[in-house]
Amino acid sequence: MSEPFSVRVTVRGYETDVQGHLNQAVYLNYAEHARWSLLKAAGIGQAELVAQGVGPVALETTIRYRRELLAGDEVDVTCAFEWGEGKTFRIVQEVRKTDGTVAAEITAVGGLLDLRERRLVTDPGATFKELGADPELFGL
Repeated sequence: MSEPFSVRVTVRGYETDVQGHLNQAVYLNYAEHARWSLLKAAGIGQAELVAQGVGPVALETTIRYRRELLAGDEVDVTCAFEWGEGKTFRIVQEVRKTDGTVAAEITAVGGLLDLRERRLVTDPGATFKELGADPELFGL
């Protein structure tokens, strides 16, 4: 895939702080919204994950704020998975204004939790391939 998966979000007034900026915690909501939107686009819903006895978990998240966002701004929130060896994967995301200005960079380390064993599954990429109708969205 040449371009990462992306969803458009409009900054709502109630999401801003006293300076009029998008509240820092809301960036996490936007990132999570893009991740779940990617799962849905790939054909995986929460019900399918629970039926398989797994659930995605965030192990670490870093946000780098680059430019302010204000109420009414429209942004595209990207989502790209990076795979290595082992039980975890990285998710790289950008929050971009429609003019292309990067407002924030978000990186996360995630995994898939076995809901019965309460441990990370050994090969999360294989599980996404098995469950997804479009594993290419995960970079698989």
